[in-house]
Amino acid sequence: MARSVAVKKGVKQAKPAYVLDEQVGFILRLVWQRHSSIFARDIGTNITPTQWAALSKLAETGPCSQNQLGRLTAMDVATIKGVIDRLTARGLTETSQDPEDGRRLLVSLTRAGQQLAEKVAPNALAITRETLAPLEPKEREMLIALLDKLR
Repeated sequence: MARSVAVKKGVKQAKPAYVLDEQVGFILRLVWQRHSSIFARDIGTNITPTQWAALSKLAETGPCSQNQLGRLTAMDVATIKGVIDRLTARGLTETSQDPEDGRRLLVSLTRAGQQLAEKVAPNALAITRETLAPLEPKEREMLIALLDKLR
């Protein structure tokens, strides 16, 4: 049963101690939702943000272990494994034994993965620009610097 609270006309209520709209986590979630929507609309292929992170990082660094790729892309072990499994099933990544340590597998881009990374990179840059578009250039730099500080 819902309780109704009577508010006297002209009486100002005290501001609650916790206002959701002012909380950094809530604001970051809203910004992430906006960015995700822009990403889905403009990436130009059927790829998720986590898959793009793995592809773009492999294009940037070259082959590396799945564990290292997870650290470089801020994904836990289970998440990066699922991402690589899906990318491999699509023919975009492959694994091979590390010549320096036979117990370790290296993940690398296939030719198709490299081509996709090159094709999609301009779209990804445009997505970043659109996400940051409401800000002035100095504000963009400041936001990135501040977010970097919070990592």
